[in-house]
Amino acid sequence: MERPGLDGIDQSILAELTRNARVPHAVLASKVMLSRNAVRQRIERMERHGYIQGYTVVAGGDGQDSVSAFLMVYRKDRMRGADVLAALRAIPEVVLCDVLSGDFDLIVRLEARSLGRVQEIWEEIAAIPGVADTVTAMTLSNVIRRGSV
Repeated sequence: MERPGLDGIDQSILAELTRNARVPHAVLASKVMLSRNAVRQRIERMERHGYIQGYTVVAGGDGQDSVSAFLMVYRKDRMRGADVLAALRAIPEVVLCDVLSGDFDLIVRLEARSLGRVQEIWEEIAAIPGVADTVTAMTLSNVIRRGSV
């Protein structure tokens, strides 16, 4: 996908980082035919301009898959719901929170270690003073899972 403001080398660097955010600068440099320092400078520029907005960890290794759920949240006051957003930011299992148009105010994605932990988080969110109601949908399987770009 072409991104305005990025040349072909930037696009290649971004594609490699999307596949593996831990790829060493030296390896990236050899793939795009630049020096390690030039690659580092390009990455820093893409971070400053918002093309790279963060790096993430996909936990694993304990032999147990995490449990995913989506919570659609109705706030009591859509325009003054900053307290709800602040409370959601404090929950480490919340991996996504978007403000929506339409019926629901927020969609929240949870990645938890167990179904019991999802229930605990749901109870915590439902108890936030600015939350009017929630609707929960459990993820049955992941068909496509891409990093944010």
